[in-house]
Order: sequence, then C-alpha cells, then structure tokens
Amino acid sequence: MKKPSSTVELDEFDRKILAILGRDGRITFTELALQVGLSKTPCQQRVKRLVDSGLIVGFRAIVDPAKVGLDHVAFTEVKLSDTREAALKEFNNAVRRIPEVEECHMIASSFDYLLKVRTPDIRRYRIVLGEKISSLPHVASSSTFVAMETILESAR
Repeated sequence: MKKPSSTVELDEFDRKILAILGRDGRITFTELALQVGLSKTPCQQRVKRLVDSGLIVGFRAIVDPAKVGLDHVAFTEVKLSDTREAALKEFNNAVRRIPEVEECHMIASSFDYLLKVRTPDIRRYRIVLGEKISSLPHVASSSTFVAMETILESAR
C-alpha cells in the first residue's frame, strides 16, 4: 500500500535525530552527530531535510509557566450552537486569537471543543471565560475543569 505524499520516509538515523532534538533542541550539531553515529555534515543535511520537509516545524524555548506567573490551568469544554463547516472555521479562526488558550482540540463527544487555558489565577480565568471564550462565534455553552496539579505535560 502506497503512503500518502505528505508522509516523510524516515530511517533509523532520522528517528534518532528526532528523538534527540525532541529532548534538546539546543544540542550542537557536533554533539548530535556523535550521539546519532554520523559525521557532522551528513547530520546537518539530515536535519535540514527534516526541516525542509515540514516534519520539524520549529524550535522553541520551553518556559516554566509558574516562574512567569501562569500556573493556573483550566480545561474548558465548549459546545457550539452550529457545527456546519463555516461555523467551525469561524470558531477556529477566532479561538486562535486568544493568547490564554494554549491548546484547542475538536472533540468527538457531547461537546465540540476542549480548550486548555493558562492564566495567572482563577480571577483572570473568569475574565477570559466571560469576555473572550463565551464571546467566540457560535458558543452555546461551556463547562470548566480546573487542574489542581500537572503530573505530565508534553512541553516539558
């Protein structure tokens, strides 16, 4: 069976590179090449190919939210009044403009979207919910779950 054209062929070296860069995006090419078992130039070429292919979409600094005063996390279920394609696109475009929304997932459930919202405290969350999330296009209702403690987070 033929793979879709968007699939990138990976060998064992590529998989090692991705695993190492996933843990440490600031690793030098010299150290990366050493850990992968290649010389520096082929390692650089592989990373460039992985970036050019769109498999690696970027590198970023991971900030400790608590140290910048953003340690309140709430998960918000959102139910829409209209789920036709145009309404979904309108909601999707608008939710991307709310900086406090860290993640947004369309869900197959009794609600339509699950948002991960990060704020300094519950008071600020209440403002974000009332002034921003509830004002998004086609929002019929929402329900909030406040995280008491983060055990595992993919960004760390």
